[in-house]
Amino acid sequence: LQCQTCHGLDGLSKLPEAPNIAGNPEPYLVKQLDAFRKGERKNEMMSVVAQPLSDQDIADLAAYYAAIEVTVKVPK
Repeated sequence: LQCQTCHGLDGLSKLPEAPNIAGNPEPYLVKQLDAFRKGERKNEMMSVVAQPLSDQDIADLAAYYAAIEVTVKVPK
């Protein structure tokens, strides 16, 4: 799973330039992955990674990352 390299298996970014994607709405994730795949949205890494994804791959990835529950704590 190439996603985990930057976004983490838990959807929490491992790199400063990669966003956290855990808990994002599934339709949003599908739309963004599709935009990278079609070249409508540009990012050097994502454009390469998204290119070979099938519609089913995108749906599966979006469902996986959207299902991760994120808890937020107020800073002290």
